[in-house]
Amino acid sequence: MFNFLRNCQTVFQNDCTSLHSQQNYTVVRDFRTRMFHLRTCAAKLRPLTASQTVKTFSQNRPAAARTFGQIRCYTAPVAAEPFLSGTSSNYVEEMYYAWLENPKSVHKSWDIFFRNTNAGAPPGTAYQSPLPLSLGSLSAVARARPLVEVQPNVDKLVEDHLAVQSLIRAYQIRGHHVAQLDPLGILDADLDSSVPADIISSTDKLDLAVFKERLRMLTVGGFYGLDESDLDKVFHLPTTTFIGGQESALPLREIIRRLEMAYCQHIGVEFMFINDLEQCQWIRQKFETPGIMQFTNEEKRTLLARLVRSTRFEEFLQRKWSSEKRFGLEGCEVLIPALKTIIDKSSENGVDYVIMGMPHRGRLNVLANVIRKELEQIFCQFDSKLEAADEGSGDVKYHLGMYHRRINRVTDRNITLSLVANPSHLEAADPVVMGKTKAEQFYCGDTEGKKVMSILLHGDAAFAGQGIVYETFHLSDLPSYTTHGTVHVVVNNQIGFTTDPRMARSSPYPTDVARVVNAPIFHVNADDPEAVMYVCKVAAEWRSTFHKDVVVDLVCYRRNGHNEMDEPMFTQPLMYKQIRKQKPVLQKYAEVLVSQGVVNQPEYEEEISKYDKICEEAFTRSKDEKILHIKHWLDSPWPGFFTLDGQPRSMTCPSTGLTEDILTHIGNVASSVPVEDFTIHGGLSRILKTRGELVKNRTVDWALAEYMAFGSLLKEGIHIRLSGQDVERGTFSHRHHVLHDQNVDKRTCIPMNHLWPNQAPYTVCNSSLSEYGVLGFELGFAMASPNALVLWEAQFGDFHNTAQCIIDQFICPGQAKWVRQNGIVLLLPHGMEGMGPEHSSARPERFLQMCNDDPDVLPELTEANFDINQLYDCNWVVVNCSTPGNFFHVLRRQILLPFRKPLIIFTPKSLLRHPEARSSFDEMLPGTHFQRVIPEDGPAAQNPENVKRLLFCTGKVYYDLTRERKARDMAEQVAITRIEQLSPFPFDLLLQEAQRYPNAELAWCQEEHKNQGYYDYVKPRLRTTINRAKPVWYAGRDPAAAPATGNKKTHLTELQRLLDTAFDLDTFKKFS
Repeated sequence: MFNFLRNCQTVFQNDCTSLHSQQNYTVVRDFRTRMFHLRTCAAKLRPLTASQTVKTFSQNRPAAARTFGQIRCYTAPVAAEPFLSGTSSNYVEEMYYAWLENPKSVHKSWDIFFRNTNAGAPPGTAYQSPLPLSLGSLSAVARARPLVEVQPNVDKLVEDHLAVQSLIRAYQIRGHHVAQLDPLGILDADLDSSVPADIISSTDKLDLAVFKERLRMLTVGGFYGLDESDLDKVFHLPTTTFIGGQESALPLREIIRRLEMAYCQHIGVEFMFINDLEQCQWIRQKFETPGIMQFTNEEKRTLLARLVRSTRFEEFLQRKWSSEKRFGLEGCEVLIPALKTIIDKSSENGVDYVIMGMPHRGRLNVLANVIRKELEQIFCQFDSKLEAADEGSGDVKYHLGMYHRRINRVTDRNITLSLVANPSHLEAADPVVMGKTKAEQFYCGDTEGKKVMSILLHGDAAFAGQGIVYETFHLSDLPSYTTHGTVHVVVNNQIGFTTDPRMARSSPYPTDVARVVNAPIFHVNADDPEAVMYVCKVAAEWRSTFHKDVVVDLVCYRRNGHNEMDEPMFTQPLMYKQIRKQKPVLQKYAEVLVSQGVVNQPEYEEEISKYDKICEEAFTRSKDEKILHIKHWLDSPWPGFFTLDGQPRSMTCPSTGLTEDILTHIGNVASSVPVEDFTIHGGLSRILKTRGELVKNRTVDWALAEYMAFGSLLKEGIHIRLSGQDVERGTFSHRHHVLHDQNVDKRTCIPMNHLWPNQAPYTVCNSSLSEYGVLGFELGFAMASPNALVLWEAQFGDFHNTAQCIIDQFICPGQAKWVRQNGIVLLLPHGMEGMGPEHSSARPERFLQMCNDDPDVLPELTEANFDINQLYDCNWVVVNCSTPGNFFHVLRRQILLPFRKPLIIFTPKSLLRHPEARSSFDEMLPGTHFQRVIPEDGPAAQNPENVKRLLFCTGKVYYDLTRERKARDMAEQVAITRIEQLSPFPFDLLLQEAQRYPNAELAWCQEEHKNQGYYDYVKPRLRTTINRAKPVWYAGRDPAAAPATGNKKTHLTELQRLLDTAFDLDTFKKFS
């Protein structure tokens, strides 16, 4: 349309002249009036330039209108007045639309002009002078014919330019498929040896004859319709490419060459799936601009020195401990300078804390040459005679983490580096690193991720195969989980243990999972160190600029087997024959720099000797290390929380009670809306009114008890973070910590943040539908500081098993393996209530089975602070509270303890609204504590000698038992004791209970099936408590494979059967 309007000017001016000659002044004046809007119309029709579409490039790239025309001069007459500054636009447009509706409605000259223009006639030639309007000229009108034949090559011209633009776009989209990424030259990184049909392909990859044949196929009558002669024609470049540099037009041959250089060499760039124009333009500029990948001699020497350290470290370990597993980095030695480049560039951009997570391969090298762990501390780990001095069982050397603060020599700025300890479960540490990063950003007020960032390292097989990678990516841009961009580095060995990548993934690349969050992916040949360094710089700049994830795919190889003892030739003979011939990257790069004169051979050899000497001296010092201190490998220290030698500052816990004024104040806020003009749902108004009535009656239900525990800790400066699926409202609609305005979309209120003037912030956030990823994230968040209460709530306790890896590998053994305490709280809704096998059990048997206390050994019960010492020695705390007041106390105790342990709470469902599940303020006042055991306080306790049976239970079943006891009128014959804290087991209190009822049978009662629940944990410990003087009978459901029945009637029948067993005093006599 733009070119068409330009062509129209001459017609309009001559038409006006004709009208003047007829003295048609009224029409002319009308034309002049209509032309007032010409510039507005022309501006709307002018094609956008790169500088207009992307402001970022306004200073770097001159704006130029998009054009499809070749550089040539037209001899046809054109109006003297530039059309875009003329005044004829609206008139011409109206004429054109009128012609489209009815060609006969306009003057014949306009009809001819529009026909010629639509046929592609160039400026000037489409116009024919209007004929005189005298009657004698009518025959001439009939003789007028369109000039469609004038420029038959116009269509070809336009098509050629469109073809060139399509060619450029094809390289941008698919050029990475033919990039030379594999250092071995035997496997295509995308698992596809074919060349995309719309790419000419690299002359380095195909011989010249094949190249010419492909060019012919894609040109002469082929995909693009270009002729071979077009290779030397000059074409205007679109604004979506930067291959021209300062030039706006290039010959086709040069266009192809530059596209090949940008997209088909040692770097493959995947980015065209990103739906943001600015981000795409930014990437194009970084990789297309001619000569942009330049390094100074100093940068090259630094790169060489880092390669020397990376390579010689592995060679030193191989020489000293050739038969030890170390999961070396051979084949991807470039990883070390790559990570250091990312850290250098990030430090330059203001980052002062980098948190890293990685698998075992190359970990020791990263610890030595990136984190800068003392070499002697690493070397002594290989000594089989080294004794462990710290508590716990420890872990293998290639799983340990580290925390270190040092000066970055490149930027001369302080930087803190933390490498998070991890298990062998690949990628499990990903969400943990993200959570720790989020916490560090939170505590330092880094709301945009400019100070704290994360780097995650991956293996190719795990990155494609482990679902936790996908879960972690989907947390990356959620408001309460975003860390404002993570740099992912994939060590792409092109093999997984013994599995060929063609058998390990269905996607072309192992990195394709990153596309779901529009993260650009930079594939790079790891045997080209300069290409790797450039890609890493761009990745760090991307993260700093856009605060989004980015992936660097280091396509490399694994020189040894899966470990140094493994024989890879069994399964990959051809690959490893080639690897045996492969020259190490250090040697390759050194030869290049020597040939360039950047370094000479003596300088190179001196650099090697210098690092070898450092290793030898450290090795000598390592022989003096006799004791292994795991605390030297701590990845998350808590300065000031422990004593200097890492011990608790006390072994006592103060009262967890509160004054009535504080309880009342929190209750009043919890039952109100602290924001004006805020309309809440009518049903919620009733809930808040009920809360207010509870407060007036000095009573709390479950939701209010939680509110008071949280609110009081916020007053004390303790940050609280509660996350999980639907936690803002609560799965069972009991919490309502986020209020929603019923009239204003997205307007919310969190009353908990309106309690006190200088309170700590409260974060409550619904998570994505993920357990593995989100629990790992919250665990990482809790690692960062002991002065925060971090809670994860499962939608139902049953669903925690999809996060079992985090529970089994991090939460349960974390302190034993890595001397790393953690105070995370798991809230797991649990209870047999007829809701079927997937909504009934939080699997308490699994948590209890993993407790580290001995069921056959009775502790020293007279020890001072017995309960606190028990807590300190355990690996986690498992509770099932039966009252809101006890739930309140255990939450507060979690923070008031002088150390941190994971807390597992089996939370109720029906008890949330049970009329008897209430607690008085009196149970929460100063001087009160969490009750590990709640003894019988009814008639049976008044005459304990008359009690025939003592039932031990935990949780909700207590209310079923008391209801049945009342119905059977057995309050004096049967006593019921609740065990609120299952682990550590309250031996001392239960011994008192057993001795209190000397004539009573002892029975454990649970609603879970016999092979599930608590029975197998409780029975041996109860027997140990009473020195095996009596049997401990069982009252509960029979063993079963499923946690619960799906039939309501069967559920009720099973419940009645266990109640009958519990209260039939003759039940166990036949077994006596």
